[in-house]
Amino acid sequence: MKQTVPAFILLATLAACGGASTDQAKTEEKKEAAVATGTAFAIDTTTTTVQWRATHKGGFAPRFGAIKVADGSLNVENGAVTGGSFDVNLTSLAVDPASVTEPDKKPADLEGHLKSPDFFDVAKHPTAKFVITAVAPYDSTKQKSLLPGATNLISGNLTLKDSTLNITFPAQITVGASDVTANAKFVIDRSSWGISYKTEGSPENWMISKDVEIGFSLKAVKK
Repeated sequence: MKQTVPAFILLATLAACGGASTDQAKTEEKKEAAVATGTAFAIDTTTTTVQWRATHKGGFAPRFGAIKVADGSLNVENGAVTGGSFDVNLTSLAVDPASVTEPDKKPADLEGHLKSPDFFDVAKHPTAKFVITAVAPYDSTKQKSLLPGATNLISGNLTLKDSTLNITFPAQITVGASDVTANAKFVIDRSSWGISYKTEGSPENWMISKDVEIGFSLKAVKK
């Protein structure tokens, strides 16, 4: 019999543009990692997916795609997730061709731009990292979730390029005897990690929304 409990998500990481949602993840300074006790579950990188959605041209041109999880694990004790971490392969960042409708633009060009020093600089920083710092029950009267059925609040340190901040967001978690599944959808502000195009406040940077919507579906299996 499965029960719903805390777990971690992936976050993932994003694109360099923004979504229209106002469901912002709480962002704070880096915190101590949670002590991971109990049984280890390995993230299934073949079934785990991370989606990003953003906008360009002042919100008139949506952009979206996916990023792969490289590896990671989480620990479960007494039916609850106690900690965990995972790496995201930023070199795998992909743009969905359906999101690029302008005849003079190509998805591959946008992918290259997002991976360049203008944004994620994946040659120097090929991975992003998420480390769980806390899990807590979700209270719908105090928090808002883009994903119906949220059960927990997940907090963790998200490292992008050379910057690490702590984010907190709702997630829907289910723990079974041999696996853990987690789903989430939330928004982060790319500029909090110093990711800006050209200079902060420039017309070029203004055209790319700071908000990025992240959605993920994660599965981890007992080692």
